[in-house]
Amino acid sequence: MPAVSFQSVSKTYTTPRGPFHALSGVSLDIEEGEFFGLLGPNGAGKTTLISILAGLARATQGRVTVLGHDVQQDYANARRKLGVVPQELVFDPFFNVREALRLQSGYFGVRHNDDWIDELLASLGLADKANANMRQLSGGMKRRVLVAQALVHKPPIIVLDEPTAGVDVELRQTLWHFIARLNKEGHTVLLTTHYLEEAEALCNRIAMLKSGRVVALDRTSELLKAASGNVLVFKTDSALPPALAAQARVTGRVVQMAAHDAQDIEQHLAALRQAGVDVQDVEIRRADLEDVFLSVMASASGGQVA
Repeated sequence: MPAVSFQSVSKTYTTPRGPFHALSGVSLDIEEGEFFGLLGPNGAGKTTLISILAGLARATQGRVTVLGHDVQQDYANARRKLGVVPQELVFDPFFNVREALRLQSGYFGVRHNDDWIDELLASLGLADKANANMRQLSGGMKRRVLVAQALVHKPPIIVLDEPTAGVDVELRQTLWHFIARLNKEGHTVLLTTHYLEEAEALCNRIAMLKSGRVVALDRTSELLKAASGNVLVFKTDSALPPALAAQARVTGRVVQMAAHDAQDIEQHLAALRQAGVDVQDVEIRRADLEDVFLSVMASASGGQVA
C-alpha cells in the first residue's frame, strides 16, 4: 500500500474567463519511507495538489488516499496521518510557542506529550523561545514553529510546501538535518521546493509538474543520468551574439552553455573568441537537477534549452 496515492486527479476552477484547469489527470504513488520531491514552476499546480491531499480543497475528478484512507470519504483518519507545513506564515498571536504546540496536539487528541514537544523545540532551535509569544518571533522562527506544529502528533507522512522559502541558511540546515533523521526513522516526506539543490540532495524520487500535468517522474539518479554531459560556465561583461545567446542560460554576468563533450566545449570557446566576447573565470561542471528541470520544462513547452 502506498503512503500517498494520487489517482487521475483533476481540479478545475470557474473564472470569469472560463474554466481554469489547475490539475489535469495527475497520477502518482509515493511509497512508505520515501523522500519524494514535487517540482514545478509557479502555477504548475503543486500547492493545489497538496491542498487536495490535506483536505483543504476537493478534486473535481479523481481520488487521493493516505495509507489507504480516502481524503474525502475518510477525512479524519487521512488527516491524522499527515503533518503539513504550509507556505504561508499562519499563527495564533495569543499564545506562546509551547502553548501553540499543546493546542495543536489537542486537535489530534494527543495529550501529555511534553517530552516530544521539548524534543521538537530543541531539534528546531526553538528551546529558548518556548515561552515567547508568537507575535514576538521573527519570520524564520515562526516558520520553525510551523514545522513543529506539523510534527507534534508524530505523523507518518510529512508534507513540506516550500518550507525554506525566504529563510536563513541556519534554519535550512537545521530543518533538513531533522527531517532527514525522521525520514531515516521511517517517516515518508513529500517536499515541494524551488531550491533544486535541496531536491537533488534529499529526494530519492522526483515528479515534475507543468500546467497541472506530470511531465517527468523518476528516481533522481535516473533524471540526472538523462542529463549526462557537462556545462561550460563563465563570466562576461560582453553581450552575446544572438546565435550564442540562443544556446545559453544567462544570469547577470554568468553564462552557462551545455557541452556534451570536449569537442562541444572547444567549439563554444572558439565561437566566443571569434565573436570577441571577453570570457572570464571559465569552469566546467557536471549537469545538475536545475539543468534537467529547465530541459524538461522547455520540452513540455515545445521549446529548447541548451
